[in-house]
Amino acid sequence: MEARLDLFSNPVAGKVFKHFNAAGKAITESSLPAATQELVKLRASQINGCGFCTDMHTKDALAAGETQTRLNLVAVWREATVFSNAERAALELVEQGTRIADAAGGVPDEVWANAAEHYDEEQLAALVALIAVINAYNRVNVLVQQPAGDYVPGMFA
Repeated sequence: MEARLDLFSNPVAGKVFKHFNAAGKAITESSLPAATQELVKLRASQINGCGFCTDMHTKDALAAGETQTRLNLVAVWREATVFSNAERAALELVEQGTRIADAAGGVPDEVWANAAEHYDEEQLAALVALIAVINAYNRVNVLVQQPAGDYVPGMFA
């Protein structure tokens, strides 16, 4: 499989991704736990069918010390016992924020309130930004059919 567009050499894509990456850096430097960030990126990527990002964030999480068991269970987090209440709240928020078109009225108040019980204002801002940024990356990669499987942790660092 070959991508429809070479995002890595396209000047316009390069300019856009420079800004996406700057937003990502601000999120990474926030107090939102790194493990939560990877779980959120992985869950959004699964929902959006983004093979490239699913591959990347699974491998990055493993390289950062995440367990294979937890990664295997991200897609079925409601039935899994391996996630904290805070992680569960973040996973619910990312699902609702990613599937925003599926529910009239957007993200339900109770989902937001649950997340707000576990995360402070800075962390909520980082979580909202992370959901927006990963969804943008997913959409770009799905649109161009970016192939998955060859990612090596740190290759974009």
